[in-house]
This record gives sequence, C-alpha cells and structure tokens, in this order.
Amino acid sequence: MTEIKSFRNRKSSIYNRNTKDPFKISRSKFFNFLMCKRCFYLDRVIGLKEVSSPPFTLNNTVDELLKKEFDYYRELKRPHPTMIENNLNFIPYNNENLNTWRNSLKGGISFLDEKTNLIIHGGIDDIWFDLNNNKLVVVDYKAQSSSYPVTASSYLSSEWRVSYKVQMDIYVYILRKMKYEVSDITYFYVCNAEKNSDKFDNKIRFKTSLIPYKTNTNWINSKIIDMKNTLDCKDIPEININCEKCMYLKGGSKFF
Repeated sequence: MTEIKSFRNRKSSIYNRNTKDPFKISRSKFFNFLMCKRCFYLDRVIGLKEVSSPPFTLNNTVDELLKKEFDYYRELKRPHPTMIENNLNFIPYNNENLNTWRNSLKGGISFLDEKTNLIIHGGIDDIWFDLNNNKLVVVDYKAQSSSYPVTASSYLSSEWRVSYKVQMDIYVYILRKMKYEVSDITYFYVCNAEKNSDKFDNKIRFKTSLIPYKTNTNWINSKIIDMKNTLDCKDIPEININCEKCMYLKGGSKFF
C-alpha cells in the first residue's frame, strides 16, 4: 500500500499571506469555508490534507453522456426535448470557451476579486440560453437513485442539498463577474435511477426531472471578505462543534 502523507507539498495549494500572487479558491473549497472555518484553515493555510473519497464514476458517466446529448442540440441550435416539454424558450448555449468552463482543473469559470486578491473558480455542467430574456441559464446535472418522486417542492428542501444551492449561487455570481447577463433562475437536471424493474438486464432506466432554483448572490461578497480574513489570521479558528471532521479529530486526539 502507498504511504499516506498528512500534509500537502504543492505550494499552489497552500495560502501564503506574504506573497502578492493571487490565491485560487475553488467553489468546493469556498463551501468548505462556509461549513467550517477551522477545517478550511487547516487545509488551505496549514496544508493538512483532507481524507480523500473514491470518484463517483457512475455519476460522472451520466454527466458525460448528458453533455454529449446537449452538445448534439447545441450544434443544431435547436431546443432539447426537455426544454420543449417544460415550455421553455431555451436552446443550449454555444460558446467557444464552454469546454474550458466545464473543466475546473484546467480553467473553469473564474474571476479575480481585487479586494481580496482571491481567484474564485469552478467547473459548470452546462449553460442554456433564454431566448426571451437574452440571458444565460446555469444548469447542473444530478444523478441519483431514490424511491421517492423528484419534485420541485421536496428536492431542494433536504438539508444535505444546501451545497447544491450554494453551488448555483456561486456559479451565477462568477459568470456575472465575467460580465455575462445571467438569469436568477437556474435548473437542476435530475436523473433518477428507477428501481422498479424485475431484473438488471444490463441496463438502468432513468427518469429525468427539471428542478428550478432561484439563486441568491447577495451573501457572497461579504463571505469572500470573511474568507480572506480567515486566511490571513495567525491563529487557527476554534473547533466547530457542528463539524463532523472537527469532532472526529477532537475525539481521536486522546488516542495519539
């Protein structure tokens, strides 16, 4: 087995308050900050590596196939059937930078916040274009398997889907900073794997649902400033009793 290292060794991943170079913060790291300042600080300033998780390869496969499907209609400059079914006068948005925007590791969407010298970035799944309002519409693909029906009223009410809403808020905020006209209304294209088949038969059937979400970006600017202040702090933030990782480290510390 490969020896596990506790700390990061890539300098670009660790914040240095003494440099004038901009520091990149991904959308996921931004969310980590919102959830727990201490864990965020230990990761980005001290360099303590987070516990890794296996890749969600099945979800990623659904994402890739959906991108190919919507790209087909993008090339035709025609609406996807789900847009017609939902009475949306949309077409998939075509932009030469779309593939870069989709890849958070090789670019993504981003902007430099000059007040804090932080680059906020992330990778989108898709963008549609609202022909009525001439605005971009951010779309995120979600794959799942639930026995409960997917509805607009129930889907985003789940506490663990708070990150989905924050994700959309940040994407809209970044694109507006990139000088694009972006709709407040975004969509989750949810693909729910059905479990009512009698056998596997080498296939999984999905039922798709389009869930609208009205974004709120008013909170983001102040949180970026708060995040910068946390990065610049010389003292590690206090343990967060509402954070599982904090309480795990605290509980396990007596055994070391």
